[in-house]
Amino acid sequence: MKKYVVIGNPISHSLSPELHNYWIKQNGLNAIYDKKKLNDNDLKSLISDVKQGNINGVNVTVPFKNAVIPYLDDLSDEAKKTQAVNTIFLKDKKVFGHNTDIEGFEYAIKKIDFDFKNKTVFILGAGGVVPSIIYASMKMGSSEIIVSNRTKEKVKKIKNIFDNIKLIDWGKVPNFDVIINATSLGLNQEDKINLDFTNIGKNKLFYDVIYNPSETYFLNAGKKSGNKYENGKLMFVYQAFSAFKLWHNIEPIINNETIRLLDQ
Repeated sequence: MKKYVVIGNPISHSLSPELHNYWIKQNGLNAIYDKKKLNDNDLKSLISDVKQGNINGVNVTVPFKNAVIPYLDDLSDEAKKTQAVNTIFLKDKKVFGHNTDIEGFEYAIKKIDFDFKNKTVFILGAGGVVPSIIYASMKMGSSEIIVSNRTKEKVKKIKNIFDNIKLIDWGKVPNFDVIINATSLGLNQEDKINLDFTNIGKNKLFYDVIYNPSETYFLNAGKKSGNKYENGKLMFVYQAFSAFKLWHNIEPIINNETIRLLDQ
């Protein structure tokens, strides 16, 4: 039986096993997908398990998307450009890192029919998924990308990857067309992002990378201000779709039943 796993810390909120195991069963594969909470000092051993064939594929979530890179043998172009990995597999006896978050985000935005061309994108956070969102936003033609994070140290690392982005202090709200919450604020229902959205105007998109819970305080703020809002469910589904296709050479079905798996 082939073994697949998603790693992170925290990891209890992840619905990756529900989605992947559903597709595994649907396609009659002899495989299992699990989730594992790790610490930084567990990464070397995990990659060793991939190299030895004990684990056939790994999805990577917060906070290891960058931290796992030194243990890998090679990276895809997307992973190199973003310095972020969310999918790992063995290829020609080498442990290979890829980034499916980019196309996951692109697919999700196309599905909700929101045009990023010549738009100002304001991103909250500087975690592992942010480089993917920046790169995808650039590919979709955004005119300006502004990033704000609670700690300046982390956001400077993003600036080192993309020197054309603009950084602003946490708490300030610039003019924007799209605002994306890429922080972990919202994983708990009581989490609040204390930003003032009273004078932002209409026709904006509030996008939260978080998909569980389905409506965070941040998305509720977008809803109350009469703007379009969307959680990270479709991004999550499409990045998983790309990883599944990579591992199994099968395009899994995405339909209403697939989406309902994530309504928890």
